[in-house]
Amino acid sequence: MLSMGSQAIFLYQGAVDMRKSFNGLSCLVEVSFPQQLLTGSLFVFVNRRRNLLKVLYWHEDGLVQWYKRLERGTFKIGKSGKAKLSRREFSMLLEGVEPRRMNRRFSLDCVRES
Repeated sequence: MLSMGSQAIFLYQGAVDMRKSFNGLSCLVEVSFPQQLLTGSLFVFVNRRRNLLKVLYWHEDGLVQWYKRLERGTFKIGKSGKAKLSRREFSMLLEGVEPRRMNRRFSLDCVRES
C-alpha cells in the first residue's frame, strides 16, 4: 500500500495520458511543480475519464509509480481547482468519497476562553 507520511500531496490539474510513465510524468511535475520532484511529495494524475489514477513520488533512491484502475465509477475530484491536497482529501479520493462538503463543522481554534 502507498505510505502517506507528512509529505505534501499535489494534484495535477489537467487530464493525463496514462501511457506516460516515469519520464513523462516527471516532466509534467517539473513544469507544474518546480523543484518538488525529489522532495518525497506525492504527485497525483488522473485520466480524462477519471477511472485511472497514478501517483508518482521519490523514495530514497528512485521514483516510485503507483497505479489504480477502477472497474466501475470514477474518481471524484472536487471543483475547487486546488493543486495541493490534504491527506484526508487524498484518502477520500482513493476511497471514492465524493467531496460535497469539505468544511469542518467546528474548529478548536475558534473556541475562545472566557
